[in-house]
Amino acid sequence: MSDTEIIAPGLDAAIAANLARVRGTIAEACARANRPADAVTLVAVSKTHPAEAVRAALAAGQAVFGENRVQEAEGKFPALRQDHPGLRLHIIGGLQTNKARDAVRVADCIESLDRPRLAAAIAEAMGKEGRRPDLLVQVNTGDEPQKAGVARAEADDFIRACRDEYGLAPKGLMCIPPAGEDPRPHFEYLAALAAKHGLAVLSMGMSGDYATAIACGATHVRVGTAIFGAR
Repeated sequence: MSDTEIIAPGLDAAIAANLARVRGTIAEACARANRPADAVTLVAVSKTHPAEAVRAALAAGQAVFGENRVQEAEGKFPALRQDHPGLRLHIIGGLQTNKARDAVRVADCIESLDRPRLAAAIAEAMGKEGRRPDLLVQVNTGDEPQKAGVARAEADDFIRACRDEYGLAPKGLMCIPPAGEDPRPHFEYLAALAAKHGLAVLSMGMSGDYATAIACGATHVRVGTAIFGAR
């Protein structure tokens, strides 16, 4: 059975089985890379899936989740936190500046910091909300015009500006390699960029390529379909 298959009949049993399979793949990839299995955090991407699916994952021991849209996260996670205070929520989708305060309020980590205006908006929101979620700079490693993320040529200056101009302290980097390309060169580039700037967190790898990302040093992998099934 492949990682992307979801089994029947019950939602709880299917998600628990899928989580076990993904965790097994992560452990195997870590072993091949001579890394401890706990070196990689699984971010279960629950976007477009109902709260019941998140509850099933929580029941199976999953604690870290990713959502693309702030509005969806706001509607889903406050109630879940009441029963699961250890839950951690990552915002992984492109973030509009007018949603920065909402993201700071609801998220434990924002993975899509990618431009000066957003950096300024997040810094202001942190001051107003009294919360400082972890921040990752999203890099557009393929320089794709339709995709969010700071361009390669601007990444060094932007990382420095986040620290020096906006008073932010990014924890690491995130990327989404171009579809249909070998992701390894993109993962290797991101790892080298993170090392250059002394950043410890590398969020890279999704359902189709997370084992490769782990081989390249990923500390966080974002897996949705292999856990929750097709949207």
